[in-house]
Amino acid sequence: MTNTNSNNATLADFIWKNADVLWGNFKHVDFGKVILPFTLLRRLECVLEPTRTQVASTHQAMANQGVDMDLILPPITGYPFYNTSNYDLGSLGATRTRQNLEDYISSFSANARVIFEQFDFANTIARMDRGGVLYKICQNFAAIDMHPNTVPERTMSNVYEHLIRKFGAEVNEAAEDFMTPRDVVHLAIELLLAPDEKIFVNNPGLITTLYDPTIGTSGFISDGMEHVDTLRDRYGNAPTIIPYGQELEPETHAVALASMLLKTIPSDPGRDLSQNIKLGSTLSNDQLANEKFNYCVSNPPFGKKWEMDQKDVVKEHTEQKFEGRFGPKLPRVSDGSMLFLLHLLSKLEDPEKGGGRAAIVLSGSPLFNGSAGQGESEIRRHLLENDVVEAIIALPQEIFFRTGIGTYIWILSNKKPEHRKGKVQLINATEMYEPLRKSEGNKRRKISDDQIREIVAMYSDCEPSKQSLIMDAQDFGYRRIKVLRPLRKKIVISDEGFEKLAEEKAWAKRSEEQQSAWTDLLREEMNSEHDWHWVESFAKDAAKKDTALGKLDAALIKSLRAAFGVRDPELKPVIDKKGKVTPDDDMTDFENVPLATDIQDYLATEVLPHAEDAYIDETYKDEADEGVGIVGYEINFNRYFYEYQPPRDLEEIDAELNAVEERIAAMLAEVTE
Repeated sequence: MTNTNSNNATLADFIWKNADVLWGNFKHVDFGKVILPFTLLRRLECVLEPTRTQVASTHQAMANQGVDMDLILPPITGYPFYNTSNYDLGSLGATRTRQNLEDYISSFSANARVIFEQFDFANTIARMDRGGVLYKICQNFAAIDMHPNTVPERTMSNVYEHLIRKFGAEVNEAAEDFMTPRDVVHLAIELLLAPDEKIFVNNPGLITTLYDPTIGTSGFISDGMEHVDTLRDRYGNAPTIIPYGQELEPETHAVALASMLLKTIPSDPGRDLSQNIKLGSTLSNDQLANEKFNYCVSNPPFGKKWEMDQKDVVKEHTEQKFEGRFGPKLPRVSDGSMLFLLHLLSKLEDPEKGGGRAAIVLSGSPLFNGSAGQGESEIRRHLLENDVVEAIIALPQEIFFRTGIGTYIWILSNKKPEHRKGKVQLINATEMYEPLRKSEGNKRRKISDDQIREIVAMYSDCEPSKQSLIMDAQDFGYRRIKVLRPLRKKIVISDEGFEKLAEEKAWAKRSEEQQSAWTDLLREEMNSEHDWHWVESFAKDAAKKDTALGKLDAALIKSLRAAFGVRDPELKPVIDKKGKVTPDDDMTDFENVPLATDIQDYLATEVLPHAEDAYIDETYKDEADEGVGIVGYEINFNRYFYEYQPPRDLEEIDAELNAVEERIAAMLAEVTE
């Protein structure tokens, strides 16, 4: 198995071949329910193997003394879990395999047993026993070397994720939605932790926290813990990272639990880190509601609906406002990724306690979805006006397993250094990648270690360059003003107007007799011109005199004006009863004015040269600051990093077209010969 273990994908494929034994007894959509828990079981078994004899003898000697084994046995194993059974996968026997395996699993400490409970492993074992494949699978896994000295934890984490992707492909489900490629994981962790390396090194014994609300198989957390461990190799000391997280899917949560059970911290080797990994929906059931963290990281599903969480999220938003997690307006239910932005912000340690920083991987939609005043824009406004967006890094396309779309890493911080205050750094890393020799789904590219270091250096230096822009937070904001034009219309009764009237809803609601009576009356005014207000007085007088016309309402008057109104730019503006200019609804327009620009100056330079009678609707105001115009925010990477490409020379284009025509003619000649 040495060669197999040298490559995590090869090891995962080797493990998955056990599915061949299951054909006929299990549907292919159920293969993962066997392969994944057996992989975890074998890994735990290999980890405990060096201390197995000592644990068994200690348990036997003290079993009847009323002592708490959770206090006695973990110090022996060196991990916060243990197993007191005399069995392992290789010694279950062929005659009572099921009973012995059940006894073996029940002999794990409670924090390890829960892993198999979440897989509903007892029922899976029973099915395998009935199908006559249980003993064979146990023997197969017993032969796979998963000892930590052979398969490091990072490799094992890759194996778990590879198996889950394989399982997802088998059942045609989005099992990779929570899978973050290792290069993206490593980049996010480096961006998150690298700026604080001096703090870590200069403060021996520092204890810090790392939290992932969409922990998946714990890839981010594991990478973060390994990152700080490298500091010990380089500088002789490293901080202690205490991991926290929450996961929605029980099977994935079980993998994360197993991963955390196998991790220890030097200052407290007996601490059970799996106790910090919670099960449930983070948005509607935050099980770490009273906790804040030094570092946060997340890759929430792209474009996933949050309707299952909607009731609880809306309740928190309504009742707690900015005292809770979801203070600004809420995004549309079709995509909940921006809710995780707000959630992470709420989880950052208070600034007076040192503050916190977060890295979150998102698609492009949170940068620009939603117009001024809508939920998405209001969330961006909240983040930018509170100066917590430190940087946004645009990643290459085709680096994720299930999508080729552009992705971004947002860095949030409530402890910005002085030179970053009021600023947002945009980094364009879209061209920083290496092609993969073999595609993994939609993943055709990767970010190399050298490129990761280059991106992190750009972020750390915070200097302007072709790929790095330092923007004022206000640069992303604008006011959406409502621009009106005076109504300059007259009333002309015409055949064309009657055709328009037939399409009006208020007219269609009239009976045939009423329509006929109105038509006869209006035709008496054919081809004559009247001012805008004539319709109302004419219709009211007519309705009073002739009951056959039916009851007059505002909707009918509006329909008559819509049908017979004719725009005439030479007319004076229509004045209402209060002496104010009446706006022409059909000519209403909206303009986005940069926040740094005075709206009247904008009107004068950008609008009036094209529409000299235009004016701003002073009643169209922002709810928050009560200024004229609705405030909005968007972050348009393409605009900021756009490079003008001059058009090609016409002679060059003509030459190419002529060459194509000649090739086509030659091909046609061959066909006709």
